[in-house]
Amino acid sequence: MCLLIYPSASVHCASFKTDAMSDNKATIPDPAGPQIETAVKPLPFKEPTFVHSGIGGVAAGKKNRTWKNLKQILAAERVLPWQLNDPSYFNIDAPPSFKPAKKYSDISGLPANYTDPQSKLRFSTTEEFNYIRMLPTDVVTGYLALRKATSIVP
Repeated sequence: MCLLIYPSASVHCASFKTDAMSDNKATIPDPAGPQIETAVKPLPFKEPTFVHSGIGGVAAGKKNRTWKNLKQILAAERVLPWQLNDPSYFNIDAPPSFKPAKKYSDISGLPANYTDPQSKLRFSTTEEFNYIRMLPTDVVTGYLALRKATSIVP
């Protein structure tokens, strides 16, 4: 490492002494005069006691971690001795949510803040409301059946 020092318009190259570094200070020898002492600040975002789990590798007796792809993971799961009553993503039962269900417009699919009192269809804009009012009853019944609404208008 070479540090450029500019005393009185002449350029000198000085190298750091690694054995002279103590107390966060480095001594820079200057052939033209006395030694210059500079402070080396530790990086604030690095933990000095941190040891990475992958450091060392084969030389330190540690095997480097290899990542498995999806096919390898699925093949390893198929080999495991699963019982019929073991929990899986398909048979886990969860309690009902405390949050109310979101309501969406039956016409556009946008979040709906309003419900038509006659047809019980949900809508989000006045244009949808006008469209709902012009729909025949069999189409309204079809929309309610899609939503699985229990109150179907006769």
